[in-house]
Amino acid sequence: MRAYTSQQLRNVVLMGHSGAGKTALAEAMLFASGATSRMGRVEDHNTVSDFDEQEHAQSHSVSTSTLPIEWSDVRVNLLDTPGYPDFLGEVVAGVTAADAALIAVDAAGGVQAGTETAWELASEAGLPRLFLVTRLDRENTSFQDVLEALRARFGNRVVPLAIPVGSAHDISGTIDLLSGELRGKDGSSGAASPDLASAVSAARDTLAESVAETDDALLNKYLEGEAISDDELAQALHDAFARGEVAPVLPVAALSMVGVRPLLDDIARIFPAPVGRELALEGGKVALCEGNMPLVVRVFKTTADPFVGRLTYMKVLSGTLTADAHPHNVQHNVAERLGHLYLQRGKEQIEVPQLVAGDIGVAAKLQATLTGDTLVTSPAQAVKALPLPFPSPTYRSAIHPRGKADVDKLSSALARLMEQDPTIRVERDPDTAELILTTVGEAQAHVVAARLEKNYGVGVDITVPRVPYRETVTTAAKSEFKHKKQTGGHGQYGHVVIEIEPAARGTGFQFADRVVGGTVPKNFIPAVEKGVVENLPTGPLSKSPIVDLRVTLLDGSYHAVDSSEMAFKIAAAQALHQGVLSARPVLLEPVMKLHIRVPSSYVGDVMNDLSGRRGHVHGVNPMGDVSEIDAEAPLAEVQRYATDLRAISHGRGRFSIEFDRYVETPPNVQDQVLKSLAAIQ
Repeated sequence: MRAYTSQQLRNVVLMGHSGAGKTALAEAMLFASGATSRMGRVEDHNTVSDFDEQEHAQSHSVSTSTLPIEWSDVRVNLLDTPGYPDFLGEVVAGVTAADAALIAVDAAGGVQAGTETAWELASEAGLPRLFLVTRLDRENTSFQDVLEALRARFGNRVVPLAIPVGSAHDISGTIDLLSGELRGKDGSSGAASPDLASAVSAARDTLAESVAETDDALLNKYLEGEAISDDELAQALHDAFARGEVAPVLPVAALSMVGVRPLLDDIARIFPAPVGRELALEGGKVALCEGNMPLVVRVFKTTADPFVGRLTYMKVLSGTLTADAHPHNVQHNVAERLGHLYLQRGKEQIEVPQLVAGDIGVAAKLQATLTGDTLVTSPAQAVKALPLPFPSPTYRSAIHPRGKADVDKLSSALARLMEQDPTIRVERDPDTAELILTTVGEAQAHVVAARLEKNYGVGVDITVPRVPYRETVTTAAKSEFKHKKQTGGHGQYGHVVIEIEPAARGTGFQFADRVVGGTVPKNFIPAVEKGVVENLPTGPLSKSPIVDLRVTLLDGSYHAVDSSEMAFKIAAAQALHQGVLSARPVLLEPVMKLHIRVPSSYVGDVMNDLSGRRGHVHGVNPMGDVSEIDAEAPLAEVQRYATDLRAISHGRGRFSIEFDRYVETPPNVQDQVLKSLAAIQ
């Protein structure tokens, strides 16, 4: 592959709803450019970007692929991202590395949740956006209907840049509204049929009006009825697109190769190069993506290749990165040794001597560098790229290794997966002792399990986590227990009388003694406390920890020969067990804070659903088309809320969740919980 300057690069992220045809389009672009000799099919599991076994099993993308494409004296670094919402972290990584966005919209599905998510992510990142109406070679599809839906949802900044010729299986090409040329399936140019003149004129008027509104001089000409030349319109469109003031729309049918070559032409023609783009760094500093500045590199993705090892995907924000460089990792304060640099096309690696400013490439076997890290020339450069805005995982699963060999390998395997995907979190629940995997959604959790087995030989089962209940008492009660055992020779004797009382919520455990007259010798009182403390983790109701209670040692007795610390520990433990059962024990359940963001039209549905989950809504903050809901609900009712909210809001809802406090479990719910726990135990 030839060398390209920064000005000749186009970094483009391809996004959209799941099933919008992104991978098929990427395959068509590779084929049109000559990068591949035949087009793969998602159904046949032979596409360049979907090469992972999990992608074959799922029949959709689960990770972002980089696809360098040479076209018309530029190199397009296409980042093909998953559309399934569980893999939103991969989309964020792609957006971080891109300078412009293609948003695929299925011609039959129209504007969907994934369309809106892609628009929001690109907007937040300041990327110019171009819509692609895909799969127009199917029955019952209409480019015009989708265009109108896009304009209704995203405003008049959405403008057609071409229109299709024909429809469904008869689609034969597209007409460029700037030049008026007909482009066939093979990219050949010709004159448009006179029958289409009125449609072309109307679409061009829409384009010219919206573009003219972004340029005062052009707007004056338009309002005065003067003709706007193709060159004037093209230049104004280029500038307005780069500023994000217009979002062009193109028709494509990847399997028929309609609109694919014109799309590549438009990427080369109007999409911005990375040169001159301002990038915020930590501390408010700004870097310009230019080659004559100090080296700054941001790592946006990490994978593990079974043959090559760790692959580090990076974008050069400024300067030039050479294969023999030893860049300094700012986060870990270590120097890395490169050795080789590659352009990654699916699973194929194309070695290159350097990456210029704005370019995207891969280094293998870096020792310390992880996703989100910054590489610079030397420690003297006090710059750091901003953290990547990955979504917070909310879907909790319990991981159970299947055998002893799996237990031994699980920790290191999970650590390597977390290095590759920052949206995965793993922690041990101290109350249930379960290993909790938190992901963005259910599909991601199953992919994690599959990769553990395939890549690391670790077999695991994924289940719904146990709720970490706790136990406490609601009234005061006295309890007495005498531990007496004679076995010949020295026996065992310990006798305690304790009082158990509820303590304020969240205060934990308190111990006191009011022994009078030495009925329990002072040297045995610590043993009494220890016997109580050691048995707090296993309550009599559900084997859950006992919390928020005060235990007072009131009285007891001892034997001059047979009494011992062990005897008093046993007596204290039994007295605690009996005393808790006498003090009207209850289960405490964790309550979670929920911050939910949904389209305003779904607020009523969300509130009704929360009510059915024993939740409480504390406030609703309308913000135009969306609303934010602050609520709380028991953890037992929202362990699968990520999936449920997606269904309620048709994929448009987002939420964050955090622990708030423990509260008493309602009696009817407590009875159900205890029955289910008894069945398990």
